[in-house]
Amino acid sequence: MGRGKLRIYLGAAPGVGKTYAMLSEAHRRVERGTDCVVGFVEHHSRPRTEVMLHGLELIERCEIEYRGSTFTEMDVDAILARRPAVALVDELAHTNVPGSRNAKRWQDVEELLQAGIDVVSTVNIQHLESLGDVVETITGVRQRETVPDEVARRADQIELVDMSPQALRRRMAHGNVYKPDKVDAALSNYFRPGNLTALRELALLWVADRVDEYLQEYRGEHNIRSTWQARERIVVGLTGGPEGRTLIRRAARLAEKGAGGEVLAVYIAASDGLTSASPKELAVQRTLVEDLGGTFHHVIGDSIPDALLEFARGCNATQIVLGVSRRRSWQSVFRPGVSATVARESGPDLDVHIVTHDEAAKGRGLPVARGARLGRSRIIWGWLTGIAGPALLAVLLNQFVPDLGLANDMLLFLTCTVAAALLGGLLPALASAAFGSLLLNYYFTPPLHEFTISDPKNIVAIAIFVGVAVSVASVVDLAARRTHQAARLRAESEILSFLAGSVLRGENSLDALLERLRETFAMQSVVLLERSSEVDPWTTAASVGTSPVSRPEDADVDLPIGDDMALALTGRVLPAEDRRVLGAFAAQAAVVLDRQRLVDEAEKSRELAEANRIRTALLAAVSHDLRTPLAGIKASVTSLRSDDVEWSEDDKAELLEGIEDGADRLAALIGNLLDMSRLNTGTVVPLIRETDLDEVVPMALGGVPEDSVALDIPETLPMVAVDRGLLERAVANIVENAVKYSPAGQPVNVTASALAHRVELRVVDRGPGVPDEAKDRIFEPFQRHGDAPRGAGVGLGLAVARGFTEAIGGTLAAEDTPGGGLTMVLTLPIAGDGPPVAPELPTSAVT
Repeated sequence: MGRGKLRIYLGAAPGVGKTYAMLSEAHRRVERGTDCVVGFVEHHSRPRTEVMLHGLELIERCEIEYRGSTFTEMDVDAILARRPAVALVDELAHTNVPGSRNAKRWQDVEELLQAGIDVVSTVNIQHLESLGDVVETITGVRQRETVPDEVARRADQIELVDMSPQALRRRMAHGNVYKPDKVDAALSNYFRPGNLTALRELALLWVADRVDEYLQEYRGEHNIRSTWQARERIVVGLTGGPEGRTLIRRAARLAEKGAGGEVLAVYIAASDGLTSASPKELAVQRTLVEDLGGTFHHVIGDSIPDALLEFARGCNATQIVLGVSRRRSWQSVFRPGVSATVARESGPDLDVHIVTHDEAAKGRGLPVARGARLGRSRIIWGWLTGIAGPALLAVLLNQFVPDLGLANDMLLFLTCTVAAALLGGLLPALASAAFGSLLLNYYFTPPLHEFTISDPKNIVAIAIFVGVAVSVASVVDLAARRTHQAARLRAESEILSFLAGSVLRGENSLDALLERLRETFAMQSVVLLERSSEVDPWTTAASVGTSPVSRPEDADVDLPIGDDMALALTGRVLPAEDRRVLGAFAAQAAVVLDRQRLVDEAEKSRELAEANRIRTALLAAVSHDLRTPLAGIKASVTSLRSDDVEWSEDDKAELLEGIEDGADRLAALIGNLLDMSRLNTGTVVPLIRETDLDEVVPMALGGVPEDSVALDIPETLPMVAVDRGLLERAVANIVENAVKYSPAGQPVNVTASALAHRVELRVVDRGPGVPDEAKDRIFEPFQRHGDAPRGAGVGLGLAVARGFTEAIGGTLAAEDTPGGGLTMVLTLPIAGDGPPVAPELPTSAVT
C-alpha cells in the first residue's frame, strides 16, 4: 500500500474561493467515478459554498466535550474505516479541540496519507509557519493556527486560488463572505486593500518559489545540465565600457517580448582584486539596470568567458547579450574575443546575441587596472620560449642552414631571448641567454660538438652575445614592468579622480562608497569604525557585506583614519601597493560621514526656519479668523451696555449666548495656535502613563453636541501608554472635524479595537470624504479642505491632532469609509510588555 497524494488549494486570504474550488474538484472526480468523501468542510454559512456539498458523501463529525461545551471535529477513525480513494479536508492549519486524536489537523491528514488515502485540502498563505512574523507586520494579526512549511512543500500538487483585492472586497461588500454585521469591521481592519495586496504578493512569490523547486528537483533527479527555457532569463555581459548601456536596453526590450522576462546584468572582474572598469560607468549601468527592473551582479573569475557561462547556467538563463568586441581586427588573430568564445562554447541551450555598438573595433587600449606582476600563463610561456626556442632553433639551423654564419646565428638566438623577456620577464630571458650561449658554443663554434672554443675571436663573440642578451632582456623586462605599473597607476588615478569628483558633487552616500570599495578589492565586508577617545569602545558608523567586524584588530586589513576612526576589511590580505587607493577610499569615507552629519544639522536648521515661516504664516492666517469672534463679542457687549434699547430677557439671553459662543471659538482658535507653536518649537514633553481609553475619549467629546457622536469603547480593551492630556486634545480635534463635515442626522461613530501590540481608535463620518491625493495634505498646518468657509478655523485642528499623536508614540492616518465618508484611524501602543491581543474578527479570518 503506497502513500496517498496531497493536493493543496492555497489562497492569499479568506474568501478567495479555496473551499469552492476544492468542492468543484470533488464533483469532477465523482463524475469520473472516483470514490470521494467529505471528511471535513467548513462552509461558514456561505450559500454558494453550501450548495456545492450537495451530491457528495459526508462523513459525520465526532463530538468532543471540552470545558462544559460540545465541539465537533473531523472523525479520522471513521474515514480510515470507510477507506475512500479521496478525502476532502478543509482548513489544514486548524487546531483541534483538546482531547482529539491529534493536536493539529495536518497531523490527521498525515495519518490519512499514510493509510494510502489521497487528500485534497485548503490553507491560506498567512498560516504558513515561516511567514507568521511577516503577516503580523502587515496585518497586525498574529496567526495562532499555523502549519509547518515542510508539510505544504511536501504536497504533490499546490494550486493557487487567486483574486484581486478589489474583487475580494466587492465580494465581501455583497455579503458573500461574512454576515452584513461583520462586513464593515472586516473591510476596515484585516481586509484593507494594502493588506490584501501584500498577502497576495506573498502567495504568488511562495508558489513561484515552489515551482522553481519542483523544476530544480526534476532536473537534479534526471541529471539535466542544459538550460530549460521555462522562463526567459537574459544575462547581459558587461565590460564596464560605455557600450554597456546599449546592451542593457537591448536586453530589456528582449525581456518585454516574453511574459515574466528577467534581466540579469553581470560584470566579471579579474581575480587580481582591482577592477578593470570605470567605477563611475559601472555605477551608471547598475542604476540603469535597476530602473529597468533588472538586477546587477558582480562576479570574480580567472576566465571571463567561463565565469559568464557558469553564471548563466547557474541561474538557468535562456539568453546572453554581449557586445561586439572592442578589440581591433588584428588582435583577433592571436586570440578570439570574449563574444566569440562565449558564442562557441554556449551550446544549444543558450542563445547568444551579439549586439553592435559605437565602440566596436575601436580598441580597448591599456587595461585600466592591472597589477605589475605577470600572470602565471605568461611566465610559463616565457620559460617555454626561453628553453625550447633555442633548442628548436639549433636543430633547424643544423639541418637546413648549417653555414649561415656565427653572427647571424647569434642574432637568431638573441631573438629567442628577447621573446622570452617579453613573455616571462627577466629570469626566463637570462636562462635563454645562458642556454643559447651553450648551444652556440656546442654547435656553431669550432671545435664543433664540444664545449670548448679554439678561436679567441669566438670567445669574445660569445661573451658579447651573453652581455647583449642580458642587457636586452633587462631593458625589455623593465619596460614591461613599467608598462604594467603605469597601467596600475592609471587605474589608481581614475579611482582617485572619481573619488575627488564625488566629493565635489556630493553624490555618494556612505553605504554606496563602502560597497564600491568592497567590489573594487573583492572583499567580503567593509566597515567604518569610530570611537570618542582611545579608551572608548569602537562603534560602527557604517558597514556593507556579510559578517562585518567590530574591532580593527579582527579584520584582515585595517587602515587608521586619524586617531578615532578606522576602516576595516575582511576577505583577504591586500598587497602593500593597494594601500594607496585604500587610503583614498578611507579619506573619502570620513568626508562623506562628516557631510552626512552636516546634512543632518542642516535639516535641523531647516526645521527651525520652517518654524519661523509657520509663525509668519500664522500671523497672516489669523488676521481675519481671530477678529471674527472678537467682533461678535464686541457687538453683543455694546448692545447690552446700550441705554437706548430696552432688551427683553430672551434678547439678553441670546446676546449672552453669542458672547459665550464667540469666546469658545476664540479660545479654541488660540488653543490650536498655541499647540501648533509648541509642536514646531519642540516644547511638547508628554507624560506617558497607563490609561484606559474609556476614561479619556468621553472627556474629549465636550465640545460637540451630545447626539452627534455614537461612542463604542469596550471596557475590555487593554490599557494604552499615552499622555492623557495630549490624547484628549487630539481626539477632541479629530471628532470636532468629523462632526463639522458629517451630514445632519448622521452621527459620527467613535469605536476602538485591539490589534496585536496596539489599539486603534477609529472616528468614522459619512461626509463627502477626501480624495486620495489630499489625504496627507489635510494634516498640514493652515489647510482647510474643500469649501470650508473663513471663520470656521485656521486649519490647524488635524495638524495639531497628528502632532500630539506622534508625540505620544502613536500614528494618525485617514482612510475612506466604506459606503462614503472619511475614517480617521488613531493608533496607540499598548501599555506594558503584555502579549499581543487578537482582534475581534470573523472566525475564518484567523483559522
